[in-house]
Amino acid sequence: MSYRTFYVTTKNEDEALHIAETLVNERLAACANLIPGMKSIYRWHGRLEHNQETVLLLKTKDSVAEKVLARISELHSYTVPCIVSWEIKEANQKYLQWVDSEIGK
Repeated sequence: MSYRTFYVTTKNEDEALHIAETLVNERLAACANLIPGMKSIYRWHGRLEHNQETVLLLKTKDSVAEKVLARISELHSYTVPCIVSWEIKEANQKYLQWVDSEIGK
């Protein structure tokens, strides 16, 4: 079994909460962490932008990663949302067993 963490930036805490609750309720993510107050600096349409965003971290399994990506894209308000993921290489095995038990029921 393989597991993933998704990293998503959202426009605010409300949007992050909506995405998090939806994915956990739909059993696409076992857990979500919201980190409000992140300062983001990026170039958009030729202009340097400075914004406050909320980071969303989601823990899930590889087997549903494509569905997670698609669902976040559907729910997200940005034209080009930051949705990236990485494989979980090391972890508390009891935690991974819990993740496994929560996905896809």
